[in-house]
Amino acid sequence: QVQVVESGGGSVQAGGSLRLSCAASGFTYWRACITWFRQAPGKEREEVASIYTGSSTYYAESVKGRFTLSHDNAKNTVYLQMNSLKPEDTAMYYCASRLGLCTGRTLDFGTWGQGTQVTVSS
Repeated sequence: QVQVVESGGGSVQAGGSLRLSCAASGFTYWRACITWFRQAPGKEREEVASIYTGSSTYYAESVKGRFTLSHDNAKNTVYLQMNSLKPEDTAMYYCASRLGLCTGRTLDFGTWGQGTQVTVSS
């Protein structure tokens, strides 16, 4: 069964850090695109960061320089290190996967995690 499971969300003050994990099962992440999306209340789900075949990465402008993707082959897990967090980063964060190129379009992703909440207070 192909699935991804997120963990690592929480509440922090502005300027703090969190690390989100996306554990993949039923497939190997380095043969797929793994994308972190986020959705704040009343807003559309947006692409935050993506990694394709374990190497090629993309970051949204709003998080570039603050968020970093990494991965652990042995654990089949992709991480999103989030530093210098801002209140506007508050959202539900979702990990999603698809075979093939990263597109950033939610409709292209067939496998989604349940989401993990990130709350940043000022």
